[in-house]
Amino acid sequence: MRRKIVAGNWKMNNDLFEGNKLCGDLKEIMSKKPIDNVDIILGVPYTHLKETSQLMDGFARVAAQDCSSHQKGAYTGEVSCSMIHSTGANYVIVGHSERRMYHNELSSDLLKKIKSALDNNLKVIFCCGESLDQRESNLHFGHIERQLEESLFSLSATEMKNIIIAYEPIWAIGTGVTASSDQAQEMHQYIRLLIKNNYSQEIADGCSILYGGSCKPNNASEIFSKKDVDGGLIGGASLNAKDFYHIIHSF
Repeated sequence: MRRKIVAGNWKMNNDLFEGNKLCGDLKEIMSKKPIDNVDIILGVPYTHLKETSQLMDGFARVAAQDCSSHQKGAYTGEVSCSMIHSTGANYVIVGHSERRMYHNELSSDLLKKIKSALDNNLKVIFCCGESLDQRESNLHFGHIERQLEESLFSLSATEMKNIIIAYEPIWAIGTGVTASSDQAQEMHQYIRLLIKNNYSQEIADGCSILYGGSCKPNNASEIFSKKDVDGGLIGGASLNAKDFYHIIHSF
């Protein structure tokens, strides 16, 4: 049975001291009311990986927000998957819409990153999503299918078991606009069907698919109630311990 997951993406927020305080606040809340049926992941800046992994040991897993496709070498400013793994992190986020948009990342680039992550014992949170124009032009299903085909569906069935998919409609990220729970369910169901058609029912049933896009304490319960929504990739609300904790308890 697939796991329920709530992952926080801090993006480029919190210096090391602020991040450590947020971890402390979250641990204090979680200690009072432990959570057993939800996997918690914190996507933090590279500078936080080691300390967050140590601070949250036993409470949450840690993800890098990106990675290099290269193993090592003369790539100034890059951080390899082996480096990420050495900090104690367990996951890496690949293909976030902001990376695609601001850094012109292509599907071929993402596939290389995914392969490198898997080769270095990291699980992948793979992001996909459509723009408002694509949604309004009824091109959103085809766009998502292409993103998955070009970056995921050449993976083996064994590799696919280490992939979490985050559906993040671009038009709902940081805008305050949220996909309705029915819209989220429709796309999550479609993604699961694509996985089934390319792999098997078993692989599809075991893949956790998260919703990302202005998910907050006041709408998480409704979104998470849908059959094919297995949790969320949380942005702004993950920067507040109480809000993030409330979302974790929204199942």
